[in-house]
Amino acid sequence: MKHLAISAAMATILMGSAAAAQTSLKLVEVITSPERTEVLQQMVDEFEAANDGVEVEIVSLPWGQAFEKLATMVSGGDIPDVVEMPERWLSLYAGSDMLVNLEDRIAGWEHGDTLSAKTMDMARYAGGQAYMLPYGFYLRAMFYNKRLLEEAGVAPPKTMEEFKAAAAAVSELDGKSGYCLRGGPGGLNAWVMMAAAMNGTNEFFTEDGQSRINEPGSVEGLQFLIDMYQEGYAPRDSVNWGFNEIVAGFYSGTCAFLDQDPDALIAVAERMPAEDFAVIPMPVGPGGKAYPTMGFVGWSIFETSEHKDEAFDLIAHLSTPESNATWTKRVGVIPIHEGADEDPHFRTDQFAGWFETMESPDYVPTIMPSYLEQFGYFADSIVPETSQQALLGDRSAQDLADEWAAFLTEQYGEWKAGE
Repeated sequence: MKHLAISAAMATILMGSAAAAQTSLKLVEVITSPERTEVLQQMVDEFEAANDGVEVEIVSLPWGQAFEKLATMVSGGDIPDVVEMPERWLSLYAGSDMLVNLEDRIAGWEHGDTLSAKTMDMARYAGGQAYMLPYGFYLRAMFYNKRLLEEAGVAPPKTMEEFKAAAAAVSELDGKSGYCLRGGPGGLNAWVMMAAAMNGTNEFFTEDGQSRINEPGSVEGLQFLIDMYQEGYAPRDSVNWGFNEIVAGFYSGTCAFLDQDPDALIAVAERMPAEDFAVIPMPVGPGGKAYPTMGFVGWSIFETSEHKDEAFDLIAHLSTPESNATWTKRVGVIPIHEGADEDPHFRTDQFAGWFETMESPDYVPTIMPSYLEQFGYFADSIVPETSQQALLGDRSAQDLADEWAAFLTEQYGEWKAGE
């Protein structure tokens, strides 16, 4: 009997151990690189060490095929517990009732009250509820070359008018230009920001579904960029420049201004002394506001998860102020917690513009309408070709705006019909 009792006790212990080890979570990352995966794995290892019996499998999808691969996993029933969720996919999955509403969990989290207001605004981007916990922001701000501005005798601009004047002054210097214009692939952000600043709104559509890109203020913003190029305030070959060219144009000292996200800072900081450049918010328009484009990514939990509590514990671990600081420094995004700017890494002239943008009501983040089915085609094909035509003087700003508005209005109508 004694042996039987011991055996039963051992069996109970073993069964309890097996049960403890049976909590397995699958996490899918979609913006994959070897360094990002390494940092993520380190943080997951820390989580596993602090949560005995919980194992996390990381599945890394290459970004170029991530949307299709994740959709295939989900449709085939191989649904992860936690997914790295870009803002462009959030409405699709949240709108299909596939994601867990995190409002109550975030409210009860010990670090929930230190999340910035803009972090929670973006968490609620889809339907007004927090279907993701963002981990950082790709936010536009303006790099400027301190030495070139000093040589040209101008101050860092705060308004669109001052921006053009400063660019003009720098362009008077021998072999220098004011603005690193992105006239080639990926240039849509600048067109949208200038149009919104001059129009006084970043709403893409009116209540009756009409695109606002051809409203008078928006056309004035498009004309602003056309004038910057045609008046010689940007390099002549910048009509074809993409990301690599504009970043190189800035760190080489070819041009004094560059609007970009924090991920460009890595390349710039490697090639320019810190004392030679800084970052300020995007210049405001006549209405006193600027509308910098912003992308964001975060963590979401699928409703099908059988371990929602553990899945949120994982997200919470990845999102603590300490973990988020490590992640954002390595990935190149703006942190999510208030007070992050007190970290010595971020208390520099190079980060000041992004934190000011996040904290001030004068800067309203603009989220692209990537929910439109053909928005990728519009951004990657229509915009580069037609905007180059306008920059080269082959068509007017109004003509450009009318073509864009017609396409976007049609796409919006199709999207609304399918809602």
